[in-house]
This record gives sequence, C-alpha cells and structure tokens, in this order.
Amino acid sequence: MAKIRPSQGASYARIMGVGGYRPTRVVPNEVILETIDSSDEWIRSRSGIATRHWASDEETVAMMSIEASGKAIADAGITPEQIGGVIVSTVSHFKQTPAVATEIADRIGAGKPAAFDISAGCAGFGYGLTLAKGMVVEGSARYVLVIGVERLSDLTDLEDRATAFLFGDGAGAVVVGPSQEPEIGPTVWGSEGDKSNTITQTVPWDDYRNGTVERFPALTQEGQAVFRWAVFEMAKIAQQALDAAGITSADLDVFIPHQANMRIIDSMVKTLKLPEHVTVARDVETTGNTSAASIPLAMERLLATGQAKSGDTALVIGFGAGLVYAATVVTLP
Repeated sequence: MAKIRPSQGASYARIMGVGGYRPTRVVPNEVILETIDSSDEWIRSRSGIATRHWASDEETVAMMSIEASGKAIADAGITPEQIGGVIVSTVSHFKQTPAVATEIADRIGAGKPAAFDISAGCAGFGYGLTLAKGMVVEGSARYVLVIGVERLSDLTDLEDRATAFLFGDGAGAVVVGPSQEPEIGPTVWGSEGDKSNTITQTVPWDDYRNGTVERFPALTQEGQAVFRWAVFEMAKIAQQALDAAGITSADLDVFIPHQANMRIIDSMVKTLKLPEHVTVARDVETTGNTSAASIPLAMERLLATGQAKSGDTALVIGFGAGLVYAATVVTLP
C-alpha cells in the first residue's frame, strides 16, 4: 500500500492585513422614515443605528469586494499573484453560478487560486476565516483572501417596520497567511437549524419566478427571539471560544461581535463581564447590519482610528440566519 506524503503547510496561521469598503451613499434614519411609521428616536433606541451605507448600481458585490481586497492585500504586504485561495461569504450575490469569488480572483490579478463562495449569513466571516486557516496550515495555499460582502439593501423590505432600518451594504476583507505562533485560535462554531425560520427570506426565489407572489423576496426576522438567542446563547459561545484559546476576558484587548444591534452588543458585554479596558466595536451605529461584512469592517475601522492596534488580542463572534454561529480569538494584524 502506497503512503501518501504529508501536507507541507505552516505550523500556524494569522491575519496579515485587513481592508474595507463602504458605499459612498450615507442613508440617515430620516430616509427610512419615508416608508415606515416610526421615529429616529425609536430606531436608535431599538438598534443603535443612526446611518447606514447603501450601494449604487455601480457598487456591485464584486466591485466592493475588489476595493476591500486591494486594501487588505496592500496591508498584508504581499502581491495579488501570491494569493492561493479566495473565499467569499455573501447572501446577496444574485447569480447562482458561477461563484463571485472566481470573478474577484481574476479581476484582482490573483492568477488561478482556489475560489468559492459560502453562505453562512452573519457568521460567514468566521466560517471563511476558519476555512482559510485550515488551507494555510494544511498547505494547499500560502495566502488566502477572505471576504465578507453584502448588498442587503437589495433584500430589504422598506415597508417592514421591524427590519427596514437594520441593513446596510459594504465589504470587508482579510488576508490569512503563515505564522510561527498561534494567532487564530480554535473556532467554536455550529448551527441550530430548528430555529432556521427565525431569520429567513420571505419566499423562495422560485415562488417569485413562478408568479406565486408579486413582491420581490426580502429578509425577515423574529426580532425578540433573535435578541434572546444572541444575548444568552452567543455569550456562552463567546466564553467557549475564550476557553478554547486558553485565555480569560481579562486577557482581551478588543471585542468584535457581529454588528447586528447595539442592544445585543451591550448585553453581551454585560453577560460576558468584559473588563472596562476592553475596546468594543460599535460600528453598527454608522454602518448598520452588513451581515458577513460586519466583523471585518468593524475590525478595519478600529485599527484605522487607533481604537485598536496591531498585536491586540481580539474575540470575534458572528451569528445569524440558520441559525449559525462562529467565534474565535485572533491577534489583530
């Protein structure tokens, strides 16, 4: 029996660079109030959101991803030709095939990397990061580009008082590469499919195609159920990620949760009993909920504004439709 040669990968992996792209149009709550019966005060108190970015026709999923990727690659200090894998997490690329990752890889000049899309909702960045780490350690790619990108304005029902104000557009990207030290911890991830109807699309695409419904599909959710799940169950997952990394909350410098809702973020901070010295990402106030893009966008802003610095230890956790989740501890690039 022939023996298979072992993989020649890196000992560990790390995030080497980060980049983000926010569409140029900034949409305040006043615009949302044109189609729903609410108030700026109500939206802010329920979600913490004051503004969000909506993409123009030119700001496609691919275009936003390319802009974010270029920044991440430059920040990592490598060239596009060195990228051996491109992973894109999105639920708002409206072509079933081919994967938008293949277009992005070609347009950034990455050569012929492995390229594929994943659909894991708001946990998509964590899923992609875990896959990229495995590729680097296994040796199938030395550098992997992970992109979270959404045009959720295309899936927003502007007449739905419960969700019209929540969603925004944007792209965030990181480059994952080899490391001599463990700088991406074990991932605690999973799903609770029995709650899949809690966050979902209103109708399947074929219902719209066949004329069963006239309204274009949109995102919908059971707000209170999502809130309770995120606050209580995801705090447990976050603690498990800390335990898996062998650290405590006192060892953290930064907490970057999915930017779903300010009330959820603040409640998780309280439940986890995070020390006052821990910087908490609250990008949701001006960016809204960008699903898979929210964690890398928040990471990029913290670093760009000096609220976090290279080498800081950060806990990241994403959670959303499925219901799915992924949490890990990373060293910031």
